[in-house]
Amino acid sequence: MRKSKSIIPIPIPDVLNPFKVRKQRIMNYNPVTGPASRPPGRCEKVTIFDYTPVHVTESSGEDHRMIFKYIDTPEPTWINVDGINKETVHEICTKTGIHLLLEEDIMSIGQRAKMDEIGQHLFALLPMAYYNVESATIEYEQVSIVLGKNYVISFQEEATRDVFDHVREKLRIENSRIRSAGADYLCYNLLDVIVDSYFLILDKLGDRIELMEDLVQHQPNTRTLARINYLRRELLLFKRAISPVRDLINGFMKCESPLLDERTMKYFKDVYDHIIQANDLAENYREALLNVQEQYHTQINLKMNEIMKVLAVVTTLMAPLTLVAGIYGMNFEYMPELHTHNGYFIVLGSMIFMLVGMIIFFRKRGWF
Repeated sequence: MRKSKSIIPIPIPDVLNPFKVRKQRIMNYNPVTGPASRPPGRCEKVTIFDYTPVHVTESSGEDHRMIFKYIDTPEPTWINVDGINKETVHEICTKTGIHLLLEEDIMSIGQRAKMDEIGQHLFALLPMAYYNVESATIEYEQVSIVLGKNYVISFQEEATRDVFDHVREKLRIENSRIRSAGADYLCYNLLDVIVDSYFLILDKLGDRIELMEDLVQHQPNTRTLARINYLRRELLLFKRAISPVRDLINGFMKCESPLLDERTMKYFKDVYDHIIQANDLAENYREALLNVQEQYHTQINLKMNEIMKVLAVVTTLMAPLTLVAGIYGMNFEYMPELHTHNGYFIVLGSMIFMLVGMIIFFRKRGWF
């Protein structure tokens, strides 16, 4: 027997405008007009990890010029830039030789995930997603990753959150695998943690779908339908956002750039398997949500059938009583039993007898 769950109300956030913004960023990209440019901003924080198997230098600050001395070092370096500023990005790209097209991609928003190889750099652009528990919404941030000879530069929109803490922890461990490998292995780790974070969101969506199944059984009303429709749109946007990541990882697997060591390619195959699983799981959840919608309409139809059955029974029971009352309400001077002393009680008793007899008959036939 399935254990009943307590029905926890899920807030339906009043996020019509934010939802439209996210929809435009993810679904309304027009390759003819190109993506929208970022509004003016500033570089909020720069974090640097310069490491060897036995030594790591970790530094951070707001001056982006501090990264230039690490570009040509023989040790692998991870440079993470939080907050996108046009002047900052342009200067970094100029100093490191990043192509102008990649610079435009970094500065643009609303693009689908993609991978490019231009000049001496490999470029990856993909969404980093977060689940906001308070508003029950999925929030997105565009992340750009540039792989150079001995460095990886990542550009994030926000400085307040990311999913890279696991990578930072591994970089702080002496003789860890990530510190013993090259910059390509670091790039793999960044992509891996982003893809793995998609499963955390899918788990949240799966819990909400299970809750919707319970709500449909116990509270099949318009508010429940609104929750189902909102969740369906969230799942649609999420699937649309992560689907191109599969092609991105496939691009790294097929790339023959000298920046990628042959020993690292098997790790990209692992990330590719994960993104395939994430896409399949999102598709399964979409079908499950369609089933929940069908269950809702089934429950509504059953409820309506029950109401119509009750109304039909009441109408059927009242019909003969109305007939008897109608007969004795006719205005004729000569009617049998019209002046009978106990006629009223006899007719009333006959009506009650007919009513009870019809109820018993309907019950035996299983009509209600």
